[in-house]
Order: sequence, then C-alpha cells, then structure tokens
Amino acid sequence: MPNSRIGARRASKPRTNVLALDGSATRGGAVRVYRRAILIILTAGIVGSGGTASGQTPEQFYAGKTIDFVIGYPPGGSNDTLGRLLTRHLGKHIPGNPTIVPKNQPGAGSFLAVNTVFNVAPKDGTVIGIGAPTIPLDEKLGTQGVRFKSAELNWIGRLDSLVNVVFMWKTSPVKTFADAQKLQATLSGTGVGSTVSIYPTVMNNVFGTKFKLVMGYKGSSEAMLAVERGEVEGHSTSWTALKVAHPDWLRDRSVTILVQFALKRHGDLPDIPTAVELARNDEERAILGAVMNATEVGTAFFTTPGVPPDRLTALRRAFDATMTDPELFADAQKINVGVSPMPGEELQALVAEVSNLSPALLSKVRAAYTPAN
Repeated sequence: MPNSRIGARRASKPRTNVLALDGSATRGGAVRVYRRAILIILTAGIVGSGGTASGQTPEQFYAGKTIDFVIGYPPGGSNDTLGRLLTRHLGKHIPGNPTIVPKNQPGAGSFLAVNTVFNVAPKDGTVIGIGAPTIPLDEKLGTQGVRFKSAELNWIGRLDSLVNVVFMWKTSPVKTFADAQKLQATLSGTGVGSTVSIYPTVMNNVFGTKFKLVMGYKGSSEAMLAVERGEVEGHSTSWTALKVAHPDWLRDRSVTILVQFALKRHGDLPDIPTAVELARNDEERAILGAVMNATEVGTAFFTTPGVPPDRLTALRRAFDATMTDPELFADAQKINVGVSPMPGEELQALVAEVSNLSPALLSKVRAAYTPAN
C-alpha cells in the first residue's frame, strides 16, 4: 500500500526537478537543483574557511606559529637594537608562545617596511613592525613615499621614548648651537623620512642653523663611522644609538652634543637644551612641539589593520607583561638602553592626536620639514 500511494502521488504531479531521459533538465527543476547546489557549496565554503579560524582562541591560533617582526632599519641602530630586545622576550608572554623572527627591511626612512606591513602583510596578527616615530606626522604632511594610514595600524605598545641629538666631532669648529647658526657644518644623513634627516632640516628652517646633510649612508652605524673617518663633522641620531654604539666617545669627550630633540630634557642629558627650549616665540614653540611629539611615540610597535580584536588584545597584554619582565630589564641593562613603556591603547590615542593639528599650524610644520633647494 505505501508504494501504491507514492506511485499515485508521483503520477498526479509532474516530475519537474529531475533530468529528462535525454540528459536535459526541465526548466523549473534545473533552476531549483542549481540554486540548492550553489547554496550547499557556499555554506560549506563559509564554514570551511572561516568557521574554524573564528572559533579559535588566541592561544590556539598562535600555538606553533611564527611572527615576522619587521624592522624598518638596517642592523645596528637603536631601532634595531630595541626591536631585537623585544623579540627576545615577547613570545613567551603571547598565548600559544609563537616564535618571533626579526627581519630587517630598511628603505626610505622606514617607509618601505611600514608600507609593507600596512598593504601587503597578512592581517591576522602574525606580523609586527617598527618604523620612524614621525610616521603619523609624515602621513599628515603628505610626505613622499607614504602609502599607509598610521591611525589604522593597530599599535601594540611603546618600549621607550626616542630622544634624538645632534653631536659634532671634536675637530669641528662648531661647539655650540649658536656656532651652528653661524658656521656651516656637515652631517651624515640616511633616508629622507628618517629623524636623522628631519630634525636638522627643521633646525635649519626654524632657527637658521647651517647644517648641510650628506645623504646616502645606510643607517646610523655607517653614518657614525663617517664622522670618525672625517667624511663629515657630525651626525643627528638617537641618544640610545650613540651611547650604545660609542660609549667611548662620550667617556673620552670625542663628541659635543649641541641639542636634544624632545619635549623635555632626558635624564642622561640634564645640561643639553631641547629644541623646544630654544624657541624664541610662541609660533616656533608650537611648530617644534608638533614635531617633537614624535619623541613621545618613540620606539613603538604596531601590527596590521584588520587584526581580530581578541588577538590584538592578546598582543597588547603580552607587550605589557614583557615590560615588567625582570629578564627584559636585565637584558636592557646589559646593552645600556632605557625602558619607558606606554600601553597600546594610549599609544593609539597619541597617534590619533596628530590628526587634530590645525591647518594653519600644519602649513608651518610642512614648511619647517621641507629641505631647502
């Protein structure tokens, strides 16, 4: 009986959803079969590609993974030194304990590395980068080579503020900042987007100093060697790079420091004026304050846009834990560098503040940034 009822039902209703004997399909049935098949394929694809990943905890995701740590500078400088310091300790605090591999990608004052992280790197939390602290201002000013949006990078944390200095070799006739306003002095330079070049340019434009940049050196290590060889009279670099690479120069008074680029004097340099202190009026103070804000961004680390929020939180909390790790502090003391951390959330807000510069002040900062022809 059941079979006869089924047969009757089939006989009373056309079979529009099956293939005809010649292999063709009736129109209504073919459309329904096709739609059903597409739905099954799409559903399977969504579950297969995203379901497992989205259900992973950060620990599950990072277990067995490698994080590429992109350093936008050559080996040997302060950013490389501090970046590698972090890589030695960060992994043990990230859930899943991934391996972290430092990779130098110098070029265009770190823009090459930042552009790569922003535009090319996978947006899954497996890439961390470090670039120039001035990149938020460079973006705002429309500096050539910028292919990133600094506020869309996910900032993980700052290891230390980055105070730069201008120093002169002992044989240079320039011994004071006032001398630099009267006498031309050659400084070794690297990329156009680097603070090595930016700060002396700002001094020339704001204070009328006569620094002449000799460009093309591959990082501060090579640029400092040029000073020692007598190819140039001085160099502008981070205080950390100078004291780590050449503590003997400081001990033997082989160099004279003219100015420090910071909002306030560094504890190691209580007798050296800041560029902001040298300002002669409110306009100069405003321009220099905007530029020196980069010292607060400092040695800061970021990952790509689009990282899942739980992984970004995991990276930020791992960074915070690393900043209280006794092993990191012992390592930092061994290589003679300071640690003055800032959490990722505060750093993200600081980077965003650059966007609030008034058009009038931005125009003046742009003029201060622009090298003379």
